[in-house]
Amino acid sequence: MSPRTARTPNRIEEECRAKGLRLTGQRRVIAQVLAEAHDHPDVPELHRRAQERDGRISLPTVYRTVKLFEGAGILERHAFRDGRARYERAGRTHHDHLIDLATGHVIEFRSAEIEQLQAEIARRLGYRLVGHRLELYAERIDDDSD
Repeated sequence: MSPRTARTPNRIEEECRAKGLRLTGQRRVIAQVLAEAHDHPDVPELHRRAQERDGRISLPTVYRTVKLFEGAGILERHAFRDGRARYERAGRTHHDHLIDLATGHVIEFRSAEIEQLQAEIARRLGYRLVGHRLELYAERIDDDSD
């Protein structure tokens, strides 16, 4: 391999190999696009980004690959209020989401206070919290309003 084509596999590619998934050239491109995403893209957006690298990648190929990665526990699927399934790499540090209703932008955040409150509520109700998903839907506050 020449220095130009040699590269380090990304986390998603490494997880695919660890789980015994075969990485075709098109799956590798999709894995690269997903690994580089700093947002929560849906399949049409993943397809657009993948096609910029390899115009032969079809929309059904992206759907099948995302489903394969999700089934293997490599991707996590989110179904926010906008009805689109969006994806991010699974196994990351726990975080919650705030979704801007005007733009659809997804903001990740962490709050120790919220985590403690949720665990306390579960305890008061006689439960031990083993997991949760928090999604906040919000509209930006105008700075001019008082």
